[in-house]
Amino acid sequence: MPSGRRKRINISLLIPFLVIALVFGLLIRQKYQASREVPPQPHLQQPSGVRTAVLFFVADGSRLGREARELEPCGETTACVKSLLDELSSGPVGDLDAALPEGAAFNAVRIEGDTATIDLNRNFADDLPSGSSAEMLAVYSIVDTVCANFPQIAKVKLTIEGAGEARLRHLDLAEPLTPDYTLESGPIAPDTGKAVPPTSQKKGNP
Repeated sequence: MPSGRRKRINISLLIPFLVIALVFGLLIRQKYQASREVPPQPHLQQPSGVRTAVLFFVADGSRLGREARELEPCGETTACVKSLLDELSSGPVGDLDAALPEGAAFNAVRIEGDTATIDLNRNFADDLPSGSSAEMLAVYSIVDTVCANFPQIAKVKLTIEGAGEARLRHLDLAEPLTPDYTLESGPIAPDTGKAVPPTSQKKGNP
C-alpha cells in the first residue's frame, strides 16, 4: 500500500480519538472549576417589617403610663386603629396595669375626617370600677393611644353599643374628646378629674 494512503488512513482513525479525548478533557476541566466555585447563597425571604406603637395603661393605680408594643404591619387606617385597640384591651405586658375592665371589647371603628368614632360593648361601662378616676383613666387610655399613634386623628368619639349619647357614671361621652397627656404627670384628683400636679407637658401634645 502506498505510504501516502497509509498516512491518510492513520489520520482518519486518529481524529475520532482526538475528538473524544478533547471532549473528556473539557468535561473534567468544567467539573474541576465547578468544585472550586462557591455555591451562591439561597435567596431568603426577609420577614415583613413591624410597626412600633405606644399604648397607654395605668401606672401606680392613679395615672397613665406608656408601654411600647411591636405590632404586625397593616395598610388601611381603620383596620390599623382596630388592631391597636385590640392590643390595648389585651392588657399590658410590663409593670403597668390594665386601664380597661376585663370584659371590655371594641365593636367597631369609624374614621371621618380628623375624628375616630369607637364603639365599645356594654361591659366597658358596666364593669368599670366605681369612681371618676377609674373612668378618666379608662377613657383617656383609649383616646391618648389612638391620637398618639395616628397624628391625623385629633378627636375620639366613644359610643357604647352604638349609642351616640353615651354616659358613664361620672363622665359624659356625648362629645368627641381630644387627648390629654397631662394624665401621665400625676395622680388624678377625684373632685376635679384632672392630673395633679401639672407639668410643662400640654394637653393634646404627645
